[in-house]
Amino acid sequence: MTPDRPPELPSGLFDRLTDRFLAWRDSKVASRGFQRWAASFPLTRPIAQRRARGLFDLVAGFVYSQVLLACVRLNLFAVLAEGPQTVAVLAGRLSLTEDAAERLLAAAVSLQLVEHRSGGRYGLGALGAPMVGDTAISAMVEHHATLYVDLADPVALLRGQAKSTALAAYWPYAAYDKPGAFVANLGAEKVSEYSALMSASQPLIAEQVLSSYPLTKHRVLLDVGGGEGTFLKAVAAAAPHLGLMMFDLPAVAERARISLKEAGLSHRASAFGGSFFDDALPQGADIVTLVRVLFDHSDERVLMILKAARAALPVDGTLLIAEPMAGTPGAEAMGDAYFGFYLLAMGKGRSRSAADLTTLLHAAGFADVKLLANDMPLQTQVMVARPSAQ
Repeated sequence: MTPDRPPELPSGLFDRLTDRFLAWRDSKVASRGFQRWAASFPLTRPIAQRRARGLFDLVAGFVYSQVLLACVRLNLFAVLAEGPQTVAVLAGRLSLTEDAAERLLAAAVSLQLVEHRSGGRYGLGALGAPMVGDTAISAMVEHHATLYVDLADPVALLRGQAKSTALAAYWPYAAYDKPGAFVANLGAEKVSEYSALMSASQPLIAEQVLSSYPLTKHRVLLDVGGGEGTFLKAVAAAAPHLGLMMFDLPAVAERARISLKEAGLSHRASAFGGSFFDDALPQGADIVTLVRVLFDHSDERVLMILKAARAALPVDGTLLIAEPMAGTPGAEAMGDAYFGFYLLAMGKGRSRSAADLTTLLHAAGFADVKLLANDMPLQTQVMVARPSAQ
């Protein structure tokens, strides 16, 4: 990012001066002589060391993620939640040799997943403790094994030379240009795995949505793309007065009906099956929610979804969008690097900024678009919009 342009400088001159400075900076940073000087000079040494660590972390990132995967698959965090334990005890419980257990623990300590305790024991680290009982993060760690298959040759993926991807197979709807053509054939066995993954990660998102936007003034909520009803169940607990509806693919909606019934919500929650590209959304809600739905789709399809939501809302209704967004301060890599390549591998969708979504909302007939503050924007951002007067 370049600095703001001083008002006294013509735009062309400022741009030329900025380009010259950046070219000079790049030539210096790329010089081995400058790198050696920066590493030895006391004032620049911390900067050089920090950047060297940052670059190495990019190189070694896959290895770090595999250490985490090993910890999850071996159930290490749940074992350590019982209390600090020695290498010998842990080796037996993890079915590893002591050498392998020590190697894993040393790696986990370096990543702050585990930490040393007294008496040669190991306990939960600052990043390992939140993993205890968190099915959402563990499910995503396991799921990434599928993503990594597709990223084995990122250049082929970028050039479109990968004929098929594991993620496209994992998300069945991603491989079809016209979802309505396959809705009737998408059975429960094809949606169970990805529905379970979405359900596992929904509670974290629901918490952020419900803390960002009060539902007290609404009567009926329609959750579009609602999966197995996990978000709807969180809403039910937070707003007992609300009538509840959800809409998703028929096989998914059937799973939601069962889940909502088991939660004792059949009397106030209804699940509707269909395709939001081909079927009208149910009427009667004064707030429609789209929770992690839009970034799975192209701009053209997003516009279709937003127009369907607009048609389902009364003139005084509200649309709420919750999803990770590009350009989120402090989480830029999440939006553009992680989701950029995840969605490329999936074959559909892209990460959008709040400004991108605002443009699409206006085109779909919404106005008064607001980005709401929330505690964990890394997980999701929350936007609301109202139907325009036209």
